[in-house]
Amino acid sequence: MVLVGDNMDEINSVKQHLDQQFCIKDLGPLKFFLGLEIARSPHGIVVNQRKYVLELLADSGLLGAKAASTPMEPTLRLCQNQGDPCADPASYRRLVGRLLYLANTRPDISFAVQQLSQFVANPMIAHFDAAIRVLRYLKGSPGKGLFFSSSSSLTLSGFSDADWATCLDTRRSITGFCVFLGTSLISWKSKKQTTVSRSSAEAEYRALASLTCEIQWLTYILHDLRVPVSGPAMLYCDNHAAVHLAHNPSFHERSKHIELDCHVTRHHILQGLIHLIPIASSQQLADMFTKALHPTHFRDFMDKLGFKDIHLPT
Repeated sequence: MVLVGDNMDEINSVKQHLDQQFCIKDLGPLKFFLGLEIARSPHGIVVNQRKYVLELLADSGLLGAKAASTPMEPTLRLCQNQGDPCADPASYRRLVGRLLYLANTRPDISFAVQQLSQFVANPMIAHFDAAIRVLRYLKGSPGKGLFFSSSSSLTLSGFSDADWATCLDTRRSITGFCVFLGTSLISWKSKKQTTVSRSSAEAEYRALASLTCEIQWLTYILHDLRVPVSGPAMLYCDNHAAVHLAHNPSFHERSKHIELDCHVTRHHILQGLIHLIPIASSQQLADMFTKALHPTHFRDFMDKLGFKDIHLPT
């Protein structure tokens, strides 16, 4: 059990009560919990799953494998019935399940894991090879984790993106977004959209609506935790048509089918919860959650997302 709070007297009182009821053992400040490794310093907290990654590589027999520069090949497009069936579907499902848990602290593999998760019912050899590629990438960076700064501002900001009709089987788009509290990454998602979008603007706007709802939920959570959030959340979108729809008070004929999403985003713009800002595609951090990137862009976005590896020599 993990106890979190800013009042040590209250925490000690809870521990004493639990000890009287269940005879617990106090392990002190949090260092390791359910595969998560927590390291503290005056500058902030780093959360990683290095031990979990090394165990995963050892169980897969890939501790000595050659490391890959990215979790997924940029030109790879996975689909159903792609080649021959996997000889051991159960091992593929176990591997994807373990990667899903690892994605709790490794947003860099979120898109790859989202892609692999679509084929657990009937995996092919090509899908298993793509999963091995993720493990080879982890081999090169087992200790990477998220850094939460102790001096970060309490301002929410988010990046949203969509890859239009990228699914070869359904032609649905991929939604990707990430949310920062100050400079610390606190939420992210890579998910296939539930409907087929008839334009890239519609796909981008649906992704923007998903980010808006996430910002609203995080605002409620922070309010319940009595964390003051300064100013409206800054949302960054690289699609000018989606930005125009969000600020346009009238819905023209071409946007009637996405009126609900338009209402959600525009409503929160008018309420002052969010402020929508256009951004260049080259600076769109949510790209990492919608497509496989080339190594140069991938490493650049990794740095901007706030990844640290405290196990590397200085």
